[in-house]
Amino acid sequence: MAKVDTSQLTKLYYSISEVAEMFDVNMSLIRFWEKEFPALQPKKNKRGNRYYSPKEIEKLNRIFELVKEKGYTLDGAKKALRSKKQDNSELQGSDVEIQTNQEVIIKRLEEIKSKLVEFKDRL
Repeated sequence: MAKVDTSQLTKLYYSISEVAEMFDVNMSLIRFWEKEFPALQPKKNKRGNRYYSPKEIEKLNRIFELVKEKGYTLDGAKKALRSKKQDNSELQGSDVEIQTNQEVIIKRLEEIKSKLVEFKDRL
C-alpha cells in the first residue's frame, strides 16, 4: 500500500474502481471516506458514478496517509485535515504531525483554563 504520485496522473478524471486499485483498497472504503470526510467530493454523472480528479486523489492521499499509514482514528484524521486547512504553511511529513499535535494540546489547555477560571469565579 503506497501513496499515489499525483504528478504522474494523466487523465482528468478517474473512476472509483481505478482509484481503489491505485490505493489497493476496496471501493466501499473510498465511498465510506467520502461520507466521513466532507472535503472529499468527487464529481458524479447522472447515473451516480463517481469520478475523481487529481485534486480529489490528492485529498485521498492525505486521508490514506493519516488513517492507513500513520494509524490515526477517523476523528484524529478529521482534526488533522481541519488544522492543515487553517494553517496554510507548507510543512511536510512529521512537521505537520507535530504542528497538529501542538494545536490540539493548545486547544485542550485553553478549554481547561476556561473551566478553571469558571471554578475560581464561583469561589
